[in-house]
Amino acid sequence: MSLRLYALALSLFIGGVVASASSSTCESVKSQPEAWVASRVDALVGAAHAAYEDDEALPAYQRVLGEITGTIRRCELTRDEGFASRYRELVEYVEAAALDQYPDHELGFTVPDRQYFAETRGLVQIPDFLTTRSFLRAVSRKGTLARAKSYLRQLNKKREPSEQLVFFSYKSRHLGTPDSDESYGRLLVVVPGNAEQGVPEKWVQFGMPDARRARVRNVSVVSTIARPDGTSSVYFKDYFRTYRRDGSISIKGRWELGYGDDNCVQCHKSGILPIFPVAGSVSPDELQAVEEVNRRFRGYGSPRFDKYLDETKLGPGLGSATVADRKGRFGEDFVKSPVGRAMICNSCHQSEDLGALNWPMDQVVISSFVKGGKMPRGLTLDDSQRGELYEKLIQEYFAADNAHPGILKSWLLGRFR
Repeated sequence: MSLRLYALALSLFIGGVVASASSSTCESVKSQPEAWVASRVDALVGAAHAAYEDDEALPAYQRVLGEITGTIRRCELTRDEGFASRYRELVEYVEAAALDQYPDHELGFTVPDRQYFAETRGLVQIPDFLTTRSFLRAVSRKGTLARAKSYLRQLNKKREPSEQLVFFSYKSRHLGTPDSDESYGRLLVVVPGNAEQGVPEKWVQFGMPDARRARVRNVSVVSTIARPDGTSSVYFKDYFRTYRRDGSISIKGRWELGYGDDNCVQCHKSGILPIFPVAGSVSPDELQAVEEVNRRFRGYGSPRFDKYLDETKLGPGLGSATVADRKGRFGEDFVKSPVGRAMICNSCHQSEDLGALNWPMDQVVISSFVKGGKMPRGLTLDDSQRGELYEKLIQEYFAADNAHPGILKSWLLGRFR
């Protein structure tokens, strides 16, 4: 046999083995769907929990997710009406959660990143008056920040009351910029919109260097526009500044520059995030501006991500367990304790309000808001109680034991219907 014929025969043999194995797997799944779903849900929830706690576990989670979506696709389980109906939550969840694993879907949306940015260009574009050479130079160094604010105040003198820019500088409690994990300084400029004219409200945030770092590149835009049903559509884009030797500064999309992007909704469950600065990082004369932007946030309505993601497919979030389930897991005494009574995330964070805090979600953001005393609002707990509250919320959400399955596992198995 010639070498070419031998290679062809070997290829056909391997292909036949793979096809046979795939066929055998599909037959097993279809004959015992309950056993397959139970084992895969356990694996998925366990891997998700590990990835939430440690970014280094993310590849293992992605492999589990890929295996599940691959089996559903190869075995055409979505065409099996019985399976698709019985395990609707699992099928829809893995489809939505796996979006950012596809090529050119780093944003985690149903369309490629290129298409998303092309279709939303006008909604997330930085206003021209925030890209002038003098302003970009002033906002790129801590020592010239006052000059940047002076420029914004001069702009406001020429704008109508309804068009006034709201701005302040602050230090973030929990997140560095996409180009620097150690840069927590920000200048936020909120540019009012007009829903009747189809103009979104834009939160334009410039990363600011601290004393140890000369330059930060990131500028982010999160836009929101009210919808007739009382919800709001939210759009995202990150930009990077490029500093040139001649002193000029250009600004272009992070994705267009080839730096990739992040899954937007992982951090922005509520669309736009409220601002809770590090204590003392906002000057006294700008504290009213912080109150104003958070007032606007509360008035935006439930976040929606337009045609690019159906956030309901990711299921319920933290704090959505029933009282009976919580008693079974932690005991009746705990449910009556101050920490137990504080497990009320779902009173605001659900689909019809501020958006559910569900997986995939960012551990730094969730931990900071709960342990930092900002959530849940209106409750007084000491540091120890807040630490316990956080641990109990995470345990309740990711628990995978059969006796007391957590929120994620229970929902994936269809027990929230």
